[in-house]
Amino acid sequence: MDSNIDVAIVKSYLLNLQDKICNALAQEDGATHFVEDNWQRSTSGGGGRTRVCTNGAILEQGGVNFSHVFGESLPPSATAQRPELSGRHYEALGISLVIHPRNPYIPTSHANVRFFVATKENTAPLWWFGGGFDLTPYYPFEEDAIHWHQVAQKACMPFGDSVYDQYKQWCDKYFYLKHRDETRGVGGLFFDDLNEWGFDHCFSFMKSVGDHYLPAYLPIVQRCKDISYGDRERDFQLYRRGRYVEFNLLYDRGTLFGLQSGGRTESILMSLPPLVKWRYDWKPDPGTPESSLYEKFLRPQDWLAMAKN
Repeated sequence: MDSNIDVAIVKSYLLNLQDKICNALAQEDGATHFVEDNWQRSTSGGGGRTRVCTNGAILEQGGVNFSHVFGESLPPSATAQRPELSGRHYEALGISLVIHPRNPYIPTSHANVRFFVATKENTAPLWWFGGGFDLTPYYPFEEDAIHWHQVAQKACMPFGDSVYDQYKQWCDKYFYLKHRDETRGVGGLFFDDLNEWGFDHCFSFMKSVGDHYLPAYLPIVQRCKDISYGDRERDFQLYRRGRYVEFNLLYDRGTLFGLQSGGRTESILMSLPPLVKWRYDWKPDPGTPESSLYEKFLRPQDWLAMAKN
């Protein structure tokens, strides 16, 4: 077990990353800013720094949340797959963000990076990193999905030739709505329980993922923000946002962990979009732009191979 585990340096990086992402997104929008809400947990220990923007020129709603919490025992969402964590005190810190643009041609984006330490008297501490980023388009463009995955691959390359493929496949599998038989979007990266490289190398990988979110997302925002749209596109965007809500409330580990551990509800549910629609048994007409999303972009694809064609 590493003797150089340093929670303080992880926290410093995460707070700086939150600043960097909020500043870049607010600057790109130009008509909104992130309102900061500092909070403390009423039970157990710790707190966080939630930042939310609303009603921007580009960003209809976005949240970038930092949290650093403590507890006497991990909730079922954390111990179900790792029973060795039961009965351990834990410390968890991370950044989680979701950006919901107004223009239906700009995808929703999500990213998070996190660090856990679980301790028990007279036993070695267990620690791990997790995180990733994924993209949820409504009117998708192949070039955007390719760019997103090229940046994801770039984030992984210094850590081994197989890392991108492994975490890309994990992302496709994780962000999958079983009851709909579709992925949430075009994926990206997802990793968890990362500790086999040692603390320093694992921390470097987490930083690489966090640092590549803006290079992955901002060019897509810039390319799509001025595409005109009407009621049809807006209506479809709100309908598809319903899938985002379904995934977060049914499957998302971060949401379940936060709620089960007595976290702050407002910060946990900041990921939900401000407006959303559901419609009974709706299906897109064949040959429409809406149908192309279902036919190609809600199934795992080898986006890097497409870039070579």
